[in-house]
Amino acid sequence: MAHAHHEAAGQQLTQSMLDSMNVEQQRAENRKALDELGGVDGLIKMIGVDVHKGLTKAQVEAMRAKFDSTLLILIAAATVSTIINTLQHPDHGWVDGTAIFIAVFLVSNISAANDYSKQLQFRKLEESSQESDRCSVLRDGVIERIHPTDVVVGDVLVLQAGEMVPADAVMMDPITILCNESSLTGEPEDLKKNRNNDCFLLSSCLITEGEDSKALSIGIGLHSQWGKIKANLVSESVNTPLQDKLEDMATMIGKIGLVFAIATFIALIVSIWARHNGKDVVESIINAFIIAVTIVVVAIPEGLPLAVTIALAYSTQKIQQDNCLIRVLAACETMGNATNICSDKTGTLTENRMTVVEGLFGDTIFNQDEFARGTMSENVRRVIVDQVALNRNAYLVYKDKDGKALDRPLIIGNKTEGALILMIKQWGFDYEQVRSEIFNEATDRVFSFNSAKKRSTCVNFRSDGSVRLFCKGASEWVLKDCTMITDKNGNAVPLTEEKRQMVEKHILSMAENALRTLVLAHKDFKKGSDLPSNWRDNPPDHEALTLDCIVGIIDPLRSDVKEAVRIAQQAGVTVRMVTGDNIATACAIARSCGILTPTGLAAEGPTFRKMKPADVDAILPRLQVLARSSPDDKFLLVTRLNGYGIPEDRAAWEEKFKTREGVTWEKDRDLLLPGYREEWESTRPEGGQVVGVTGDGTNDAPALKAADVGLAMGITGTKVAQSAADVIILDDRFSSIVKAISWGRSVFDNIRKFLQFQLTVNTVALFLVFIGALAGFEPPLNAVQLLWVNLIMDTMGALALGTEMPTPALLQRKPYKRSASLISWPMWRNIICQAVFQLTLLLILLFSGAELFHVPVNAENCFKFSVDSSSTRWNPFTGQKTANGVITCSSYTTFCGTEGTACLDATHTLGGQQFSFSDLDGFEKTCLTCDTYDLRHYTIIFNAFIFSQVFNEYTARNIFDDWNPFKGVIHNHIFIGVSIFTIGAQILLVEVGGMFLQTYPLTIGQWLVTVALGAIGLVVGILMRFIPVKEDPRSFFDNSLPEPVMAVASPADEERKKHDDEIDKMKSTAPEM
Repeated sequence: MAHAHHEAAGQQLTQSMLDSMNVEQQRAENRKALDELGGVDGLIKMIGVDVHKGLTKAQVEAMRAKFDSTLLILIAAATVSTIINTLQHPDHGWVDGTAIFIAVFLVSNISAANDYSKQLQFRKLEESSQESDRCSVLRDGVIERIHPTDVVVGDVLVLQAGEMVPADAVMMDPITILCNESSLTGEPEDLKKNRNNDCFLLSSCLITEGEDSKALSIGIGLHSQWGKIKANLVSESVNTPLQDKLEDMATMIGKIGLVFAIATFIALIVSIWARHNGKDVVESIINAFIIAVTIVVVAIPEGLPLAVTIALAYSTQKIQQDNCLIRVLAACETMGNATNICSDKTGTLTENRMTVVEGLFGDTIFNQDEFARGTMSENVRRVIVDQVALNRNAYLVYKDKDGKALDRPLIIGNKTEGALILMIKQWGFDYEQVRSEIFNEATDRVFSFNSAKKRSTCVNFRSDGSVRLFCKGASEWVLKDCTMITDKNGNAVPLTEEKRQMVEKHILSMAENALRTLVLAHKDFKKGSDLPSNWRDNPPDHEALTLDCIVGIIDPLRSDVKEAVRIAQQAGVTVRMVTGDNIATACAIARSCGILTPTGLAAEGPTFRKMKPADVDAILPRLQVLARSSPDDKFLLVTRLNGYGIPEDRAAWEEKFKTREGVTWEKDRDLLLPGYREEWESTRPEGGQVVGVTGDGTNDAPALKAADVGLAMGITGTKVAQSAADVIILDDRFSSIVKAISWGRSVFDNIRKFLQFQLTVNTVALFLVFIGALAGFEPPLNAVQLLWVNLIMDTMGALALGTEMPTPALLQRKPYKRSASLISWPMWRNIICQAVFQLTLLLILLFSGAELFHVPVNAENCFKFSVDSSSTRWNPFTGQKTANGVITCSSYTTFCGTEGTACLDATHTLGGQQFSFSDLDGFEKTCLTCDTYDLRHYTIIFNAFIFSQVFNEYTARNIFDDWNPFKGVIHNHIFIGVSIFTIGAQILLVEVGGMFLQTYPLTIGQWLVTVALGAIGLVVGILMRFIPVKEDPRSFFDNSLPEPVMAVASPADEERKKHDDEIDKMKSTAPEM
């Protein structure tokens, strides 16, 4: 091994060497590779870093140039070009292809731009986070706070409990720390890390416990294990649930259109012989086929995907103004139909502004007024000051990043510790000065908060040779280890049973007043040798403690919480509070903000996690508070509500519980949470709840992922929590979550509004073309007009109806079930009424419009001819071509000028005898070219159809019974803009469209009449709302609380009795309302 060390020391460190000791899930092999390089000391020597000073600036730049290969990869949307080569119609065959190109271009680029915009917003949010994107490194002998991306190989990392590891690294110190690697490896248990055994720390993992320690960076960027995972991530476009429903509907409508098309084609083929005696068979078959394809084009609702894209893109932009950043597009619509919100307390319901307001100091109770006056003895105060100054990880910042003084000191670190620091500051003590006077870095040690013991500890060697252990933590945990209490003079006296009951009663009193309680205690040793030999690894903070004080800390409710909770409950959403506070505090806060109702239940995490799945289901409808809960409890709650992560079968269940001794499928499958799929589904035939979950900590990530919508906090949330979430609440307020529900419902309703509009348009167009074809007319809407209807009207309709703003009425109904139909009964009423009106109007115009408007019926009549030069002559009386005929092509100019078909068919007099140019054999084909067709009849139909849709857009703005089509329209500038654009474009297309659009300019009278006919749709839209049709109540979730049901214990089943007793105990812990 010595030879290996010597050989390694003579080598130059390369990236491949670093990679060889940093292979995922191969700890033993990695350790072996490290030992072959000489272990940690050999690696330090190869890098050339001073472990006491860190890298120099020159070394940092050298390492960055040698090892940093981080790449920023931007994914750009590709534009697909469609080339259409039309042989039959080269003059206008490119139109349909262009339409497809434009539609694909719009959909793909709106989606890509929206996704890219959201990524930029999220990146901006990450960059703005001051604490989560900073790490400590030792450089030139000074600890610096830098961005993790600035870490280089060889940097000496300074790590604290609660921080993320910024790069793959190896431990340099001999101490042991605990690290949670679940985010990378999936291992839920904290792992012990030290220099001599498992010394490898992985980037993005959390230091959960231990002293400040140093580690040597060996893997950064894409060469770190987190970087390798990110490099291998493939982001695939996944449809939202609403998009899936719409695609299914579009497919169904397309199939209906295909049936109509086939029926039309067969009818037209039959009519070739029935009406035309088999003449022009080939041409007639081709025309029939074109009409059939046109019907399919009309039927397919191309605008639906575009409408979803526009509605979601617009809403995700607007919702950010309400402090919600949507990271996953589906979350916006899913949030609208959320049935449950499981919310944290601190920072979400409360302000996360901890302040000590009362407590027990020494053996004396100080209420809020007495505490404010500060009349406690100096001896009691001094022992508290020493503890607060030493036993902490928090500190205060008095200026912002620009150097300006803050109105209130900013607490960096634990907010509860910050409240204690502010308390002693108010007493006139400088916590940093106190620490510098009595803390010795060489001998003293601070132990970060231990989640198993529920306390943090400091061991302080005093100047007189004695040792004082300071301990602070959760009241119910630390108090039970106290045997002494500090009296009002600062002396330690026995904690009698009477005094203990007094203390416990005061703790309960403070908790019932929504105060968080914290116990501060100490323990004295006469000399250092009296400490246990292993005190550096396991401080003696679990027995014979002296109680110094119990502080009551308030975290005031946010001002908008009560109203936001009331609105959410009114909207049919069950709000549940999940917190680590004791049940008395949790219930007091939940009651004050309206979450805990008279018929609701409160449970404690330790009891909840031991319950049977069936027992949990029995209390879920009434469970409103889960206190003393762990992240696993939150995960179990979410899983039981929505079914995420429920083991699918026996094999999955056994895999989940394989580490639990004595647990078997046969005996325990109905006893252990979270249950299994068959059992879960048997009680939920319509599926699970739609659950939104808030979280801010790294350990909340599993519950955020399990939720239908994960809601991470933008201010207090860790980067891990934000990365696991679907939505980031930028201001950490519960009221912003309610706004997200409102926006989600707005998106859902806006899509349904457009669907109502779209189905009306397509139904009318489908039947119009179908009936027109059967009646022997040319298609009333030709291919180029359908381009306008199918592309421009769809796009404009999606913009107009997809951008409606949320209204308070959205939160006055219950959420829809997952299985609810997109089209409600009131929507069918609206679609049918509008379609019947429009179809009746257009068929009247098709069959009688020419007579009513005094225009030719035949849409192929020519309005203006140009005359060709030809030497061909005709006998006007026989109609035959002849060399001595008196009629030539120029004769038409003499008789008609450039007049169209009317003059061609008219009777003219020549030499006292009458003739018609149309009777001359081949005259029109030889001499005349139509410059302008007489398209007034079909232009009138087209114009009436378009204005019917313009006014139908207004009636489609409501999918229920509100009869006023103009309500609130002035606030939707996009809708007004779309209306103006559509009308302007229609005028332009009719007046100058010509042969491209096959339209002819209309007179002022024709314009006024067709617009007035379309406006009748407004009257129809008002009247149809009075037809009494209501939405199916089975479409909605009903989360109304059932009558309380108490579990009944079975004396014949002891195990069952044990579980039922726990349920009754849990129910009894909820304070009476």
